[in-house]
Amino acid sequence: MRTALLITLLAAITGLSACQTMTPEERRAADEQRCLSYGFRRGTDGFATCLQRIDLGRRAESRAQSAEMMQSMAWDLNGPYIYRDRWHHHH
Repeated sequence: MRTALLITLLAAITGLSACQTMTPEERRAADEQRCLSYGFRRGTDGFATCLQRIDLGRRAESRAQSAEMMQSMAWDLNGPYIYRDRWHHHH
């Protein structure tokens, strides 16, 4: 059962990386265009802050997706049990 779950996880990770069709340069250009569309001008603090917020949002989304996947895997491997009126996983 664990082997099947690991294979599924590897396939999901491979699938996620395959979905990223933009190169880092293309992503940066798209982010810059987005900030320009908001009215920021290149070379200003506002423009840099805009780019930073886009990047931080992307990283937060990635962490949330990773945490969700790990939660799902833990649930599939161990199932829940109740201890003192709270849900916990077997370790």
